[in-house]
Amino acid sequence: MRTIETVAVVGAGYMGGGIAQSLADAGIRVTLVDASPDATVAAHARLLHEAATYEKQGLFREGAAARIEANLAIAETIEDAVRNVDFIEEAVPEIPDLKRELLTRISTTACTDAIIGTNTSTLPVHTLAPAVSNPARFLTVHFSNPAPFIPGIELVCGEKTDPAILPVVKDMIHRAGHQAAEVADTPGFVLNRLQYVLFKEACAIVEEGIATTEGVDTIVRSTFGFRLPFFGPFAIADMAGLDVYLNCFRTFEQAFGERLAAPDSLRALVEAGKFGTKSGEGFRGQMTPEQAQALVAYRNNAYGQMAKLLHELGPAPLPVPTEEARPQ
Repeated sequence: MRTIETVAVVGAGYMGGGIAQSLADAGIRVTLVDASPDATVAAHARLLHEAATYEKQGLFREGAAARIEANLAIAETIEDAVRNVDFIEEAVPEIPDLKRELLTRISTTACTDAIIGTNTSTLPVHTLAPAVSNPARFLTVHFSNPAPFIPGIELVCGEKTDPAILPVVKDMIHRAGHQAAEVADTPGFVLNRLQYVLFKEACAIVEEGIATTEGVDTIVRSTFGFRLPFFGPFAIADMAGLDVYLNCFRTFEQAFGERLAAPDSLRALVEAGKFGTKSGEGFRGQMTPEQAQALVAYRNNAYGQMAKLLHELGPAPLPVPTEEARPQ
């Protein structure tokens, strides 16, 4: 299998810069470039300063600042940055025409077998792929901000993406200490489709006078959000009991109609007697009683450790909205 050893990151803002830090700390040689030479030089200096600060704070592992400085170079132009590298990550603002323009420049100059990734948050691959020569080497590699600290990455292939490049990209991601999941080529993918649905419902709750913005944030971070670093929605549902979920959906459907009716997949599992952890099978598959016991023990330890960490960190320094700033 090919191994990515050299990378160019096009776009040196907080998103692209964080990606560059992550890959350089993994020992990958990274070339960074921004809209102008001055912007690139300023970004490079910022990233080295941040790396030293994060290491002193214990947020980066020992030796990270030196590794990043040794592996992070800059280029004057996009063409200079991408000409002889194994992988290019485009990380410019979410403006389709800007991304298409840069992807054309990148693919015209890069090696014919160089893999090209875009860090788009919501744009489907098929809307950008026509800008890329040889789109078989093109895919979405979506990091989250701040990239050095958030491990998850969405990988999105287009119709013409060569599946053989996926393990090559996954290997690079794994070496950088990140985790990747393949998702389908639809607007918003998984991360932002879920995140924006939650945000829209949160806004509706505030607008309806059910709770304040502070109240919603408190409930989210201290209840179901407290579980999310460890478990996704399907694992959480299995542990809660799918029969319980189905009964709750009946209440939601009566109050809010079809948009909050029970999903067909949930109904099918409950009708088959598959209630999740307590019955030994659910959304995440089969589980022995011993595995269920181990899962509960892990869950309790994880939540206990999270509670300790949050207590040590203390409350986030968030502003309290004035009455004028509250949604009406």
